[in-house]
Amino acid sequence: MSAPAALASAAWPALPLAPWRDTYATLHMWMQMVGKTRLALAPMENHWWQVALYVTERGLTTTPMPWGERLLVADFDFTDHALVLRTSDGALRTLALAPRPVARFYADYMAALQSLGVAPTIMPRPVEVESATPFAEDLEHAAYDAGAVNRWWRAMVQADRVFKRFRSRFAGKQSPVHFFWGSFDLATTRFSGRLAPRHPGGAPNCPDRVMVEAYSHECSSAGFWPGGGAVDEAAFYAYAYPEPPGYAQQPVQPATANYHAKAREFILPYEAVRTAADPDATLLDFLQSAYEAAASLGRWDRLALERRHDD
Repeated sequence: MSAPAALASAAWPALPLAPWRDTYATLHMWMQMVGKTRLALAPMENHWWQVALYVTERGLTTTPMPWGERLLVADFDFTDHALVLRTSDGALRTLALAPRPVARFYADYMAALQSLGVAPTIMPRPVEVESATPFAEDLEHAAYDAGAVNRWWRAMVQADRVFKRFRSRFAGKQSPVHFFWGSFDLATTRFSGRLAPRHPGGAPNCPDRVMVEAYSHECSSAGFWPGGGAVDEAAFYAYAYPEPPGYAQQPVQPATANYHAKAREFILPYEAVRTAADPDATLLDFLQSAYEAAASLGRWDRLALERRHDD
């Protein structure tokens, strides 16, 4: 392996789903609790952008959330493996990220918030999953493999970095690069500026109004998630809403990418990016070509919306 390829391989860790599937399911529930806190406290923004989390140098953060005249921040630290809660008046609480049932974590988390004088009203069960056992009753999910979680977060660091380079190429309305705790994916979305047909909804255990707001305007979206469901491996994805005629037949790059008919998305396996000679360029090619397919077939005003790029 060449020196550049070896360095890229070290930066982009292997991420097979099977060894950490149980940990992933547990962490998903823990992150939904924190995400629902953000939903309860943060003022509404278009497309639910106020609920998302953000990649940091140690994990994921809510950024500051208002509680009266105070601020609360919740940080998942995937280096020291702790959930750290801080308030603007200097209070601090820490919960260890270690094997324990969701029900126990939920009790500890709500107690920590209460001790800080913060009392958000949240729906105490998960969304966007097939089995929505209330947090307080979930004794099934209890795994936590710290090494696997750290590898997943390190993969997200790389995805976040490249997504931000891709984001710099667009001058129109677009989302930040952010993590949605319901679907457990890192995503960034571009908009044409036109309204979209009403979304039909249908996400499991999630009110249709959530998807109606999320997809109120025409968009081209891309993201990264660790696998599960229709695509049972870590992968990058790209889709358009509404999907323009002919989109599925477009020659999206690289050759390892393909259109997944069930998911209705272009899929690029994470492993194909991780093992590429130039992972950054491979992922950028995928993001750019999928966007161009959506924008060209959808007749976006590309001259007005795009910024010249030299990378």
